[in-house]
Amino acid sequence: MTRLTRVRRAAVAVSLLVLTGCGIRATTVPVDVGPAPSRVSCDTPEQPRAGQSGVQGFRATVELVCGSQLVGVERIVPVPEKRQLRDPVALVAQALLEQLERQSSGEERDAGFTSVVPQGLSAGAPRPGDATGTVRLSRKPEDLEPVALAQVVCTLASSDAVSAGAGPVVLGGPDADPPRAWECTDAVRSRPESIPTLGELVDPTAGATAPTPS
Repeated sequence: MTRLTRVRRAAVAVSLLVLTGCGIRATTVPVDVGPAPSRVSCDTPEQPRAGQSGVQGFRATVELVCGSQLVGVERIVPVPEKRQLRDPVALVAQALLEQLERQSSGEERDAGFTSVVPQGLSAGAPRPGDATGTVRLSRKPEDLEPVALAQVVCTLASSDAVSAGAGPVVLGGPDADPPRAWECTDAVRSRPESIPTLGELVDPTAGATAPTPS
């Protein structure tokens, strides 16, 4: 082995020791690693009891988005004002939609809660021939963003006045298209964007709504 070869091997060994002991070499080039990852708590703020807040209404659970999933938040839901809705199911559905459309409180925002339900979405009574419990929306359900549709479905599903037990929610649009049924499953709550765009068609002969007398 020549002296030059021994020197080269020694230099390589020293370099390896330096890299192993010190890790990444210092650099004068600034490195932007981005902001530290944030983590939301999704802790639901405590709501006042009905009457204590001065708002006359009923206690209900609305489904908000937090950490890319749906989390139920209890609210005191006031009865809609200036609404000429004779159908009790549509009246409750309208009140719940208004809760989904309203801006989250400061406590809710701090905990990571948001809502993507569009402003102006309203609920109406079923058409003659619709299945009992059908809620007609002012927009076609399939035209809503999937997460917004999931919020609406799961919020209405948690209301005994709208959905009977754990059954599906039957929604229709403002036109004559037949209503469809959606279910709020654990999969939808954990991944609201995965909700089917089109629900299952509802048999119009099963518990159909009678025509409303004029």
